[in-house]
Amino acid sequence: MDCLIIGKVWPEPSSTAAGRRTHDLITALQLGGWQVHFASAAQRGMYALDLDALNVETHNIAVNDSAFDHWIASLAPELVVFDRFMTEEQFGWRVAQHCPDALRVLDTSDLHCLRMARQQALKSGAALNLRNETALREIASIYRSDLTLMISEYEMELLRREFSIEEELLSYWPFAVTLPESSACFEAREHFILIGSFLHPPNLDAARWCRQSLWPKIRAVLPNAELHCFGSYGERYAGELHAPKEGFHYKGRAEDALETMAKYRINLAPLRYGAGLKGKVFDGFLTGTPTVMTPIAAEGICSQEEWVHSEVDALVADAVELYENLAAWQLRQARERALCEARFSAAHWQPQLMQSIRTAIDERDRRRQQNFIGQMLHHHQHRSTEFMSRWIEAKNA
Repeated sequence: MDCLIIGKVWPEPSSTAAGRRTHDLITALQLGGWQVHFASAAQRGMYALDLDALNVETHNIAVNDSAFDHWIASLAPELVVFDRFMTEEQFGWRVAQHCPDALRVLDTSDLHCLRMARQQALKSGAALNLRNETALREIASIYRSDLTLMISEYEMELLRREFSIEEELLSYWPFAVTLPESSACFEAREHFILIGSFLHPPNLDAARWCRQSLWPKIRAVLPNAELHCFGSYGERYAGELHAPKEGFHYKGRAEDALETMAKYRINLAPLRYGAGLKGKVFDGFLTGTPTVMTPIAAEGICSQEEWVHSEVDALVADAVELYENLAAWQLRQARERALCEARFSAAHWQPQLMQSIRTAIDERDRRRQQNFIGQMLHHHQHRSTEFMSRWIEAKNA
């Protein structure tokens, strides 16, 4: 059985949570017996995952190019996964035309319209507007797809409540985690870590907010502590984030995020906006590093826990308590580990993906017939995307 993943970019699990998500997806599909192909129109970065070593066949494709039509018809995959709604917009109509029997699956990674709405609300101070331009595109992509994989239960409920998405069009599939048996002890660690790709705007905002509002208060209580800020693709921000006299150090890219985080006592995740599950929180789970987090960082993971704080002073107090108090640190570490094992075990979630896909394949025709909005979008709205693509192709020729 051949499965094709079409990626907006080549996955970089060491750089982004989205890259880790793609790696999880590949692993689960291969365990389910699929031969995985990966294709992208992007240039491969130097930190891209070595897909050849994973026995994944790779393909370079181009947007607005009818050569894709002949290629995918020849490949004839039974399953096609689009890793973001923009990828489905570009290639979904071509897949539908030339491989009509293939199950078309959208992986949102995170709900882009929610993230954009939160970013705009933070900037403007206005109320959250979920019905934005991104939502018009993203929700249409969900309706056009046979199945959409959602990483967050919160976002699934939002789609049902705000946009009336039918439940059978959605499948909850979070990060799938296998925790190591042990990690470094309290005494072997020191300092604070803040980590995340700076290609992702919420991470830059979190670093700036931490530098301006959180860290000065933590440093006032812990004058010998340091915060080490790691982030891929953040060199342009080094000037504003590197302040060694204040104990705030910009360290650049962490070549191995888990090995790096395991050396630190506290993981800071002061996100003010964003969506999906946050890879940095899972890095904390995997390394046994307690995480001080905001509601955005905790969303879909542990948002009801008493250690989730939105106010600066509460975040600072939590950070200081965990840094100084061995018993509090050990208790938080144990509770975070238990939560991760209960909610995100790979042993449970890896097989769940195959069950969702098999059910969607078996019920494909019925679901498509009942999904009238999806049919309508394929007939009307998505045709405009097709004709624009054909126009660009003709213009380029």
